[in-house]
Amino acid sequence: MTQTQKPQTIQEKKEEAYRQHVEQTTPKYSLPLRMCKAFLIGGLICLIGQIILNYATNSMGLDKDTAGSWCSMLLVLVSVLLTGFNIYPKLVEWGGAGALVPITGFANSIASAAIEYQKEGQVFGIGCKIFTIAGPVILYGIFTSWCLGILYWIGCLLGMV
Repeated sequence: MTQTQKPQTIQEKKEEAYRQHVEQTTPKYSLPLRMCKAFLIGGLICLIGQIILNYATNSMGLDKDTAGSWCSMLLVLVSVLLTGFNIYPKLVEWGGAGALVPITGFANSIASAAIEYQKEGQVFGIGCKIFTIAGPVILYGIFTSWCLGILYWIGCLLGMV
């Protein structure tokens, strides 16, 4: 040992061993590849939604709002079914945020919570745990709608809207 090197303490050796372990076990990802995969999955979900929307408006003669409602309902239904058959989690694993961000990702998160806690019963399992994800989203959605409604009302009173 040279004079410039200090002997390592036991704590320093443990920290160094831990750093090496973390570096070896942490998966290495290619950010550009992950972004491309997310773009492809998200784009595919949007393409399916656009196909449903075009079919509903052009072939079925529905107005735009009704066609949009049908499109949302069908995308949620497909997402829940794919979650039930354990296909959607594999899409999420491959496509990342591209599969999690759209309405289908929200439906997946609610359905997977219901499936996971199904064994605990209808009330204490599915009934309670299904809102672990949906509850905060619904709460903040309603609260934000209320705040925007108040701002709109004030804008109307002041003649701004």
